[in-house]
Amino acid sequence: MCGRFTSLLSPELLAIIYGVLAPPDLVPRYNIAPSQPVVIVRHNVSGLRELASVSWGLIPSWSKDPNIGRSLINARGETVAEKPSFRAAFKHRRCIVPASGFYEWLSVNGTKQPWYIKGVEDRPLSLAGLWEHWQSPDGSLIETCAIITTPANELMAPIHDRMPVILPPESIAIWLEPNTKSDELKDLLHPCASELLDAYSVSNLVNNPKFDSPSCLKRV
Repeated sequence: MCGRFTSLLSPELLAIIYGVLAPPDLVPRYNIAPSQPVVIVRHNVSGLRELASVSWGLIPSWSKDPNIGRSLINARGETVAEKPSFRAAFKHRRCIVPASGFYEWLSVNGTKQPWYIKGVEDRPLSLAGLWEHWQSPDGSLIETCAIITTPANELMAPIHDRMPVILPPESIAIWLEPNTKSDELKDLLHPCASELLDAYSVSNLVNNPKFDSPSCLKRV
């Protein structure tokens, strides 16, 4: 799964990579946790790319209980097109979750050691995601997202059996394009090459979702 990640990308870099305007006051995030606000790239109603802030944990539009989002932070790539919670978003509301890296926990002698996985040379990661809108009984609108996962590559396998889908630059437009066929989308849902990533163990500070500091990334 993918339960924590970082986003250290500047507004200028987001604009270059995704062709969107980013707010100048965008701050680095070192320990993004479920239910917290995250930045996504998506198509707006005019078909143009935009940056949006949504909550991490997808609430299907048909759900009667918004708390379902707590358990829907990830969507498995193998079943995302068919699972009721995700299939509408997979067809109509795909997005990119820009990230600098993500965390995973390795079980060692009964304890869990956090690891940080990032792009080599600090290259940004474009995580494949879905977004959804949910209307509460009082009429307010909540927008949420989930990150799609896939079986781990060789680098990740000793740490965890799954990892987020990381899209290469040439696949971003295909993923976001509303008319891309389902089979073509499914072809993108595979692990990236191991040589594109670097992984190292980090401090247990990251275990606290309220702790958001560069210290989270310190090698141990």
